[in-house]
Amino acid sequence: MDRERIRNFCIIAHIDHGKTTLSDRLLELTGTVAGRDMHEQLLDSHELERERGITIKAHPVTMLYKARDGQTYEFNLIDTPGHVDFSYEVSRSLSACEGALLVIDAAQGVEAQTVANVHLALKHNLAVIPVINKLDLPHANVAEVKRQLEEILAIPAEEALAVSAKEGVGVEEVLEAIVARVPPPRGGAEEPLQGLIFDSYFDNYKGVVTLVRVFQGELRPGRQARLFHSRRTVEIKEVGGFNPRPYRRPALTAGDVGYFTANIKTPQDVKMGDTLIDPRRPAPALPGFQEIHPMVFSGVYPINTADLERLKVSLAKLQLNDPALVHQQESSAALGFGFRCGFLGLLHMEIVQERLRREYDMDIIATYPSVVYQVKLTNGATVEIDNPIRLPPANVIEEIREPMVRAYIICPNQYIGDMVSLITDRRGRLEQTETLDPGRVMLTTMLPLAEILIDFHDRIKSLTHGYGSMDYEHAGYEASDMVKLDLLVNGQSVDAFSCIVHRSKAESRGRALAAKLKEVIPRQQFQVAIQAAIGGRIVARETVKALRKDVTAKCYGGDITRKRKLLEKQREGKKRMKAIGSVNIPQSAFIEVLKA
Repeated sequence: MDRERIRNFCIIAHIDHGKTTLSDRLLELTGTVAGRDMHEQLLDSHELERERGITIKAHPVTMLYKARDGQTYEFNLIDTPGHVDFSYEVSRSLSACEGALLVIDAAQGVEAQTVANVHLALKHNLAVIPVINKLDLPHANVAEVKRQLEEILAIPAEEALAVSAKEGVGVEEVLEAIVARVPPPRGGAEEPLQGLIFDSYFDNYKGVVTLVRVFQGELRPGRQARLFHSRRTVEIKEVGGFNPRPYRRPALTAGDVGYFTANIKTPQDVKMGDTLIDPRRPAPALPGFQEIHPMVFSGVYPINTADLERLKVSLAKLQLNDPALVHQQESSAALGFGFRCGFLGLLHMEIVQERLRREYDMDIIATYPSVVYQVKLTNGATVEIDNPIRLPPANVIEEIREPMVRAYIICPNQYIGDMVSLITDRRGRLEQTETLDPGRVMLTTMLPLAEILIDFHDRIKSLTHGYGSMDYEHAGYEASDMVKLDLLVNGQSVDAFSCIVHRSKAESRGRALAAKLKEVIPRQQFQVAIQAAIGGRIVARETVKALRKDVTAKCYGGDITRKRKLLEKQREGKKRMKAIGSVNIPQSAFIEVLKA
């Protein structure tokens, strides 16, 4: 295909604004997929994506379109996720494109993630084509969305295309706009090879399959190529594209998006954002992607300790497909050997754990999610702590700094009061209130990351009856009154339940943990005390009652002193047993508490 007739673009949007439905219509109109093979959410090939109705992975596909000018064009589309936890997928996709379709829901208007994605696209100097979707909805308001486009995103309203992806209305205009507005790729086939590696996955038969956007030069089977940063030279075995299933091609030339396989057997050899070059005519490296820093950490342990090696291999394969996941080996006195995994957010963590269970058939247990704290010591040194067990003693700590996020919350006017009380409850502070239109406002707030980990997004959705949305960016660290909360069972600290919490919330958290543990610890021959402690101070206590034999059953009548003597003897025995006895907490108890 002549380079002037190639168009590389992606689809970006807030979650649930209809990106995947629009990509389905594009595939249908260009005849890429036969009618009998067509079904909804075609590019969402993962079982989890179809189940939850969200896109998790960026999906590339090549389409051929005969335009009104009589020419046939090659479209390389990358459908991207919309959830904030997968913004790294979006940034990698944008690097491989020249244009972006910005999809906005005609009923909901510009949302938090819409703003974030537009900024990302403009940072990559992409041609942005606004598409107002869901015209078929009874409460669609195109005029209002056009006004928001101009006022919030500074995009001229006349550039917007109004479509209904579900009904197929106006989709052909989108295809024509891609031809007219998205610039063709630069770089020629005769120049030295320069390709950007933007994704990869593991195939049991082919090994590592690497997704590449060729910026200049040509990629053919049988030729040598070098991974710039890994400094590894490989022989190309096969090249191809996606329609949407992988298919072989004789070569990938400048402007093409596709895949290649080589003699790469281990996932660690491929680095996202690496440049593929010709070893005989080396070209300079392309700007890659910024190193991604995980924000949420959780321990992942196999329930059967014999599965540790299988879990290690499964995590390596998953990391190849999802480079935002990081992991390192660790051990716990309670749970044995496992891995400390870092994620971009809570949904990301949930998806990774679910994929381990389903795709790799792993039986795992995950510990309570935590964030990275910066601890300034009295000797002036600063250490980063992602696990409460590694927190230094209180007497050598000068201050603990916790990670903060700047959150942008968009909600209808009538829910401002509820939102402000939720922010205050989560130790946040309101920085700015901005009116977007007569019905909605955008609240800019500073919040501790630890406070939005578990159910913050769900609370926004329930308080605003589904109309609220949130996006956040990381905003450095702030000193805070954080303490380590320990859980003691029969006087012994159990490190699997330790956590770092704000002093104001330590007591309620300790009480909840102790109450849950009381339910799951089996009764012993003696009383078991479950205590939550901050340093040497006990803040909550529950008691598991002892199993008790009725020693007075054999006394029938007679003096009360006989019964007292037997009870006293039993009490002494229990005291002695408590002094030398130990409480074995079953693994099922850990699993129950960590689930809660």
